[in-house]
Amino acid sequence: MQNKNIITGKCVDISSEGKGVIKTVYGVIFVDALLLGEEAEIEVTYARKGVAYGKIRRLITKSPDRIDPLCPISTSCGGCVFQNASYEYELRYKKHKVEEALKRIGHLENVKVNDVIGMENPTHYRNKIQVPFGKDRGHVVYGFYKANTHKIIPIKQCNIEDIKAGPILQAIATLMELFHIEPYDEDTRRGIIRHVLIRTSKLTDEVMVVFVSNVDSFPGRNNFVKELIKRCPNISTVIQNTNKRDTNVILGESEKVLYGKGYITDEILGLRFNISSQSFFQVNPIQVQKLYGKAIEYAKLNKEDRVLDAYAGVCTIGLLCAPHVKEVTSVEVVHSAVINGKNNAKLNNINNIKIIEDDCTEYINNNLPKFEVVIMDPPRKGSTPEFLNALLEIKPSRIVYISCEPSTLARDLEYLKNDYDIVEAQPVDMFSRSFHVETIVGLYRK
Repeated sequence: MQNKNIITGKCVDISSEGKGVIKTVYGVIFVDALLLGEEAEIEVTYARKGVAYGKIRRLITKSPDRIDPLCPISTSCGGCVFQNASYEYELRYKKHKVEEALKRIGHLENVKVNDVIGMENPTHYRNKIQVPFGKDRGHVVYGFYKANTHKIIPIKQCNIEDIKAGPILQAIATLMELFHIEPYDEDTRRGIIRHVLIRTSKLTDEVMVVFVSNVDSFPGRNNFVKELIKRCPNISTVIQNTNKRDTNVILGESEKVLYGKGYITDEILGLRFNISSQSFFQVNPIQVQKLYGKAIEYAKLNKEDRVLDAYAGVCTIGLLCAPHVKEVTSVEVVHSAVINGKNNAKLNNINNIKIIEDDCTEYINNNLPKFEVVIMDPPRKGSTPEFLNALLEIKPSRIVYISCEPSTLARDLEYLKNDYDIVEAQPVDMFSRSFHVETIVGLYRK
């Protein structure tokens, strides 16, 4: 490489994590914020045999899709890889990402990938924000960790988070200094507030604030909460979550409601859902309507159908299917999610759903139930051969696969393609400005 760590090259592809790809005789270089077709002078920041990572020193040619980022810390935060690109560029990338995964990994040459269902306004959409607190030059700061570090990059208002969160975080930082409440220090393991989680509701405008602390209680806590409510009257409930572990997991298991009812309520396709601090709930309340609406469309539901809601979480999709079918069985292994699901069934007066706490593979293998439709929404790592074999054993006529990771989706679809027709895939932009894309696929038994 010329001048040790400096090289000039042209971006010929975009990686699965949204990085520009430059191919050289020395190997591949992945470059943050470099757009397809752009030529740039690159500083290599890390290298190993055959692959390297770099950053832009100077752009030689600019893509017509390059824009000025709205966020001042977009290059250092690492959360939004497409702040510097047009939204049309981002949607084209996400469609291509799904197409490539289906062809290369799933060997599915004839599956049509539809254009991505995008947002009218891809800003301030997230209904959940988790922010670390720390200290800098004697003052309380909050923000996001710099990519691949635990260094906090301060920010007052995130461009993709609900706009209601910013003023609340500012008030919390001010009051922490006023009440002498120290942020937690990972090095010394001293301090009180580790993170603050804020959840908002699109339907009701309710706001939940969760303090993640290193201690069970702290001096001045009640007055601190009272003053916070006074300054931010839109807060509906305040919870203290205690996490004393040395871990990257944000939330602990112990909680205490300090103000309000301990949950907020939101709506999807006409159904209401009570959301606790640890509930799984899609972070994009606008796009989730489109996501689940398309999933129900692909399921081709009728009043005689029995539906299995696998990897059910808080049973959101199962509850949405219930009014259209004979019966839904939602199976979920996490106890708290099962409790949330049962409560939400009661909230919506839905009686034709059975919510079972079990591993879904074991449930199928032990009961060999009969279902016309299976809807599955596994985690990013995808499903398992054991679960897919169980599906092939009970032979549902229709399967709807909701995926947040194209590579594992493609892998699992290859497992099922001999028994099921796979006609099209529908990507949905649930995580605007990131490299993530949600995809829905309908499978129909041959």
